Amino acid sequence: MAISIDLSLSNSTPSISSATDVYVNSSLDPASPPCTDWSPVPITTVIPTIFSIICLVGTLANALAVFVLACGSNSRRTVADIFMLNLCVSDLLFLLSLPLWAVYYSQSYNWPFGRVACKICGALLNLNLYASIFFITSMSMDRYFAIVHPLRSLSARNPKLACLVCILVWFLACACTAPTFALRDTVHHKELDAEVCGILYPDDTWFLVLVWMKILLGFLLPLFAISCCYCAIGRHLLAYRDLMTTHHPPNVSSQEGHRKPAPTPSVITSSSEDKPPTGGRIERVLLTVAAVVLAFFICWFPFHCVTFLDILKSKGWLGSCSVTWTIKNLTPLTLCLGFSNSAINPVLYCFIGNHFQHRLEDLFKGLCACLKAHREEHRQKRGSFSTRLSSFSRKLSDLKDLAIVETSNRP
Repeated sequence: MAISIDLSLSNSTPSISSATDVYVNSSLDPASPPCTDWSPVPITTVIPTIFSIICLVGTLANALAVFVLACGSNSRRTVADIFMLNLCVSDLLFLLSLPLWAVYYSQSYNWPFGRVACKICGALLNLNLYASIFFITSMSMDRYFAIVHPLRSLSARNPKLACLVCILVWFLACACTAPTFALRDTVHHKELDAEVCGILYPDDTWFLVLVWMKILLGFLLPLFAISCCYCAIGRHLLAYRDLMTTHHPPNVSSQEGHRKPAPTPSVITSSSEDKPPTGGRIERVLLTVAAVVLAFFICWFPFHCVTFLDILKSKGWLGSCSVTWTIKNLTPLTLCLGFSNSAINPVLYCFIGNHFQHRLEDLFKGLCACLKAHREEHRQKRGSFSTRLSSFSRKLSDLKDLAIVETSNRP
């Protein structure tokens, strides 16, 4: 993530943003208010702890999701599965770099892992920012077409096209990451006496362009697309429910004395989860839709708000003590909130879906069957070995008895 406070290490050095692209020396800025009445957040203990929790939970959830989605049959793999698999891979790659960032924060912004690791971890961080949001947007659009226009989009929603979209998403994410990858480097920070892993901006124009690119491409435009898709899905499901209630009321059978369910129109989609639900399942789908939008908004909105404050401060439009404190202390915390979206994604898109739950159940049953068969085979081998050993022992005993008889019959 690239957010920075307008500050230079010296008059001869370019601006630098460290860690997750946050200026670590904002409190050292001579132009900033002293902020003596504002207590700093204990970054060196709070951030590593949060990073460790996100890394542990997110890695387990995404690894399980990748295992289930990758082990499934290709014939049963849907368009949604392909997008979910790529989303989980993107989150997993980033989460594996979180322990290094946790160590970085715990050592007060000192990067002990070298220049190459700094560039790679920074690239994974930015790559995940763009790739995950692009994949979420692609999944939202796919779900919109599957539910709102199932028949019209049937020919377009196929796994081959989904794979091409995923390749395009990875390419765009890499293109958006390339500038920060090129500018990121390790620099010795004199005031902090630490080796900082940050982004060296050649001038303010680079800083503003990259920050606005993250705000627009990494938040505002995807949020607009996701909201439009899910608002249309919500209207469609509510209209569908009203249509079923108005034109297909439950019929009471006088002979059987119970209600017959209204007939459900058939909808052809590539996944059973994309079919318009009936009855109480509509409320569940709507709640899931609301959870997806709210999770994306809650996780990333605070970070981009702080980013916008940083832009205003860099232009000299804001400069109070409270703004300086907010940017310096809340940026890492809001970044943690954004990173938590990587741990929430598999829960929202995989584990609460019936389709994924059935596949996980089938995979678990298959694994249990394999283990049971292996134990049975091992038991049979042990039984066969015991039988052979017993037979061999009896033969030895017979030979011994025969030898004794022959010895006793000799003159």
